Amino acid sequence: MHQQKPEKLATGKPARNATLLTMRPNLRIAAILTLLALAPLGCKKSAPTNGLTPIKLQTDWYPQPEHGGFYTALVKGYYKQAGLDIQIVPGGPYLNAEQQVSINAAQFGMSSSDRLIEANANGQSLVAIAATMQHDPQAIMLHADSPVHAFPDLNGHAVSVRTGATWFEYIVKRFALTNVQEKPATYSVANFIQDPQYIQQIFVTSEPFYARKANVPVRTILISTSGYDPYRVFFTSHDYAAQHPDIVQKFVQASLHGWQDYLQDPKPAHDLIKKLNPAIDPDLMQFSYEALRDGHFIEGSNTLGQFDPARWTSMSQTLLDLKVISKPIDPTTTYTVQFLH
Repeated sequence: MHQQKPEKLATGKPARNATLLTMRPNLRIAAILTLLALAPLGCKKSAPTNGLTPIKLQTDWYPQPEHGGFYTALVKGYYKQAGLDIQIVPGGPYLNAEQQVSINAAQFGMSSSDRLIEANANGQSLVAIAATMQHDPQAIMLHADSPVHAFPDLNGHAVSVRTGATWFEYIVKRFALTNVQEKPATYSVANFIQDPQYIQQIFVTSEPFYARKANVPVRTILISTSGYDPYRVFFTSHDYAAQHPDIVQKFVQASLHGWQDYLQDPKPAHDLIKKLNPAIDPDLMQFSYEALRDGHFIEGSNTLGQFDPARWTSMSQTLLDLKVISKPIDPTTTYTVQFLH
């Protein structure tokens, strides 16, 4: 989930809608050290082990609570019980999960529905196989006494956002924001704490923790409430799904079992995440978990992993209207519910 930030593709160019690779303030300082520490995890050989099928899941960031279901399934042995030897490969600011899966460097990846549509429109044959989150935890954060209470109120104000963020293009167009200033994201809450007028793009699972830790009362407005409402998903390639449907089925079911358990008890996953990512603050992990649970981001209305076709159709049309994709794409080619049952 989360959160994430200078998200550049392997080419070094900023991703237009790379919501999944955005640099998180809490991890920015330790990012390089953490990446080096975790690098060996991406070098594991893929030879079969004890009769298990080796697979790789490319995540969108360093180990964090937004990956909790996958780590829960790993710790509790759900993947092994399904005959899978999984390697969870950490992401980072210069790793692109869509690219890794496209070249078969990983069999599965984490992304979002808008990114999957865009990737397919650009020629990458990828398919979402389940939702990790029914709604995106991205939001704008404001001071508690800010006069801004809804997106139309942003006229006359400045907002710190990641350059090229598609959601921002959407709200500017939808709410006819003719007088809003876009500032580049700093990937920190320092400016927010110092400036009572400051408004910035955040994840509700992360930045509010640091603002409140500095005794700064905040409010947040979820971007999903604007109508721009992508899923957080995990995906594979069309080829892999066609060639190994049994493996995909086992992976999806074991992962969803892990997410179900994570909502009930995050400790097994958090213990492993802390070992893999020592830079992460345990208090932040608890805050993130509670935000995910209380906001019903993962299961929505008791729809763990499920997709609504209407939302894929709407997102595809939105990206076309915004000219993020240049021609219509059949949204049913970008997701499947085949493995959810």
